[in-house]
Amino acid sequence: MKPATGRRKEAVAKVLLQPGSGVIRVNGRVMESYFPRLALQAIIREPLVLTQTLSRFDCAAEVVGGGLAGQAGALRLGLARALAASDQALRPPLRKSGLLTRDPRARERKKYGQKGARKRFQWTKR
Repeated sequence: MKPATGRRKEAVAKVLLQPGSGVIRVNGRVMESYFPRLALQAIIREPLVLTQTLSRFDCAAEVVGGGLAGQAGALRLGLARALAASDQALRPPLRKSGLLTRDPRARERKKYGQKGARKRFQWTKR
């Protein structure tokens, strides 16, 4: 199968699905050791649970950039895209639940004359 790509914030995930028993490997490690937080594991498994293909596919993913939450989001999008490419019948439920849509939110840049992206320097009247 052709690898699918998922992106979120600064993270990029390349996902390769193969028929198997449901093992998810991230950068050569089992998902549970790479993402110890249960919430992130649930985010990653969401496309597989929704399409009821959790024990049908093995997943090998390579993730670079960003933090753990961004990497989990990128992996979820990559998994959803790989599932949609493998079976067109899985596309409508993935689309309906919003798993095929890339999350456009990203860090806002710092502006000149300000302390951060939105925060201003302190102003004193006198």
